[in-house]
Amino acid sequence: MPRSILAGALATGLALTGAALVTTAAPAQAAAPVKKLLVVGMDGLNWAAVVAANAPNLDALAAGGTLGESLVYCPGVAASSSGPGWSTIATGVFPDKHGVKDNTFAGKQYGTYPDFLTRLESADPAYRTYSAVDWAVLHTQGTFGAAIDTRVTFDGDAEGYVSADAKITADAVNRLRNDNPDASFVYLGNTDVVAHASGTGTAYRTAIEKQDQQLGQLLAAIAARPTYSGEDWLVVVTTDHGHANPGGGHGGCGIDERRTFVLAKGTGVAAGARPVDTRLADVAATALGHFGVSAALDGKPVSVRSSDAFDTLAPSLRTRVDETGIPATLKGWTPTAPAGWSVDRSRMPSGGVTEWHGWSFTTDEFWSRAQSGQERENALRTRGVFAVADSDEFDDKAGGTSFDSTLLSPSYTVTAGSTVRLNYVTHYRQEGAQKADVLVSFNGGADVLVKRYSADARAKVESLPVTVPAGATRMVVKFRYYDASNNWYWAIDDLRIA
Repeated sequence: MPRSILAGALATGLALTGAALVTTAAPAQAAAPVKKLLVVGMDGLNWAAVVAANAPNLDALAAGGTLGESLVYCPGVAASSSGPGWSTIATGVFPDKHGVKDNTFAGKQYGTYPDFLTRLESADPAYRTYSAVDWAVLHTQGTFGAAIDTRVTFDGDAEGYVSADAKITADAVNRLRNDNPDASFVYLGNTDVVAHASGTGTAYRTAIEKQDQQLGQLLAAIAARPTYSGEDWLVVVTTDHGHANPGGGHGGCGIDERRTFVLAKGTGVAAGARPVDTRLADVAATALGHFGVSAALDGKPVSVRSSDAFDTLAPSLRTRVDETGIPATLKGWTPTAPAGWSVDRSRMPSGGVTEWHGWSFTTDEFWSRAQSGQERENALRTRGVFAVADSDEFDDKAGGTSFDSTLLSPSYTVTAGSTVRLNYVTHYRQEGAQKADVLVSFNGGADVLVKRYSADARAKVESLPVTVPAGATRMVVKFRYYDASNNWYWAIDDLRIA
């Protein structure tokens, strides 16, 4: 073979073997799909009204994605209003961190807890970020901050949200199709305005149907992108609060005012999933997780399921027995502990309200419907099903005094001489002589006091150190609520031993 031919063959990855040329170059690797995100915020949207409306785009996203419904807080923590709601969505933390309690935005802490688009910019300024709103304060107050590459602001309060939503949609369609944003937030506000003006009836459903059409235009713009086949899109739709049904309005502690949802469709998001453990703070965590950006938030990605044993009780929850203010069809409590857990009711009296006879397992909606306006709504960091000892509600039926019950964990393996931590969520209100003890027992021995609550500990994540004594190999954690008679309550969730 002439030298020039041989040199050319070697240069192109060919080797001479006998009289044959053999290709040795590795096959070309396909490029990884480019991550893309669209979050659409629809103000004041009750999901039940979406179901009743003709909303094919929202319906299709729900069928092919994950839909988690939950309730927001109410006064005592923050109003069930837009300022706190969009701040929770944007920052991924609750009002006790982001600081926004109402629509004045007084106390905002966006410098410490920025929105998810700003966090993406901080992680990598090469990300192209875009936000478009017609509730202008979301930009002027910095809920979605100035570091975002492109912020488009219309004024729905001045020109009307029908017109402003149309302009927002047109701008977003153009940018999604023809520009190259990596992460976008698009806000539509007319549903909220209509619910305030007309309630949650026909006009509200019509407004939902219009916004569903606008969502369809956004999705079509994404699909029309020339680079769409090489992109990995995550689409999230959410709302900041609900509306009282049927009259409309929000800001208080009513169940329908507090209703929210997070709907997501994309790679790694389970189709048709209806998780019980979703919270509104999960939007930001879901957005950041899509790009592999981590942050210390109250939320978690919607694709990540809770491993909390209490949530396994969701399919076996029961309807009310003695409670009267809870809808008869609402399943939301059980006295039966999950596998490995147990409840000691041996010191409980025979009377009282059945649902709260010792530690019970319940949901946000069921528990807060038992009696509103007493901060049950503000157990922010519980998720799905959680444990409750409620002497106040227990006393609402004759014989419901002298509450004394203990919740016992499974037996955990421990190492003698080590220090472990008890990590859990607590929501506790102190009153009178009631006591709330966190105890541990090693190898079936005497209880050791780890912590006694003597003051409120609301919506708090605890991390308590415990020294494992010599010879110990097993440990049980106990939560005892006692010396309570028509006092307050204690809620526990998500115990983890680390």
